Amino acid sequence: MPRLTAADFDQELLILFDAYVHGDLSRRGFLDRAGKFAVGGMTAAGLLAALSPNFAAAQVVPKDDARISTEVVDVPSPSGYGSLKAYVAKPAGATGKLPSVLVIHENRGLNPHIEDITRRIALEGYLALAPDALAPLGGYPGDEDKARALFATLDQSKTRQDMLASAKALMGRADSTGRVGVVGFCYGGGIAHMLSTQIPDLAAAVPYYGNHPPAEDAAKVKAPLQIHFAGVDDRINNAWPPYEAALKAAGVRHEAHQYPGTQHGFNNDTTPRFDAAAAELSWGRTMGFFKEHLKG
Repeated sequence: MPRLTAADFDQELLILFDAYVHGDLSRRGFLDRAGKFAVGGMTAAGLLAALSPNFAAAQVVPKDDARISTEVVDVPSPSGYGSLKAYVAKPAGATGKLPSVLVIHENRGLNPHIEDITRRIALEGYLALAPDALAPLGGYPGDEDKARALFATLDQSKTRQDMLASAKALMGRADSTGRVGVVGFCYGGGIAHMLSTQIPDLAAAVPYYGNHPPAEDAAKVKAPLQIHFAGVDDRINNAWPPYEAALKAAGVRHEAHQYPGTQHGFNNDTTPRFDAAAAELSWGRTMGFFKEHLKG
């Protein structure tokens, strides 16, 4: 069966799904409103299943890939939840210090997709660390709905401190050069932006379709930014012009890329919102940006 893409779904349904994923619409609310799109023997629940992640089908780098080594570490976070766990990947047999990338997940915690992204980055010659914001609540529960519900109960002021602690822990690791970049997706994109305003010696930040900081915080950004936007994503895109103006006024090095016709989450290859061409182009830009600022 051919892989489903965003083009196989009505745009209104995709917008409903985006609202559901981000907690603006309950599961019942989605199913009720998606009913009118359930045709040809498809149910509303079937539509939800079709739009939801398929982690196994999209895995690129297996957990046991011999080219990398992985571990789970504890990260102290005295100003946050006390401590959290993080997934670490790096090239197998690597000696000496490596340029490093912090990987921030979406609003479901450290799921298999983000672990896979972390391994993909390790294969590019980096030490990659991906914290799990859900660690204080027992970690990613293995179910996206449960993960989303747990995530909504986090004290975000503490979670932001956990993310700051993770960045500082990565900078201080014995196997890191201390040159650290961050990449984040959706919620993680917002965290990547936030970290760029809070860590003066951050070497690079790459937010994918994430919420922007307040415009007045733009002057705090010292890291070069590479920002990726979906084409059809008003929730994120409408806030960009004032933040862009603030970045320009502050003289912050930045580049922004929008991918026409794509949906929020286009880089996530576990769902039909994935856009292969845009993902390949944006990921190539991301790796080039990190090569320039972390390895250069």
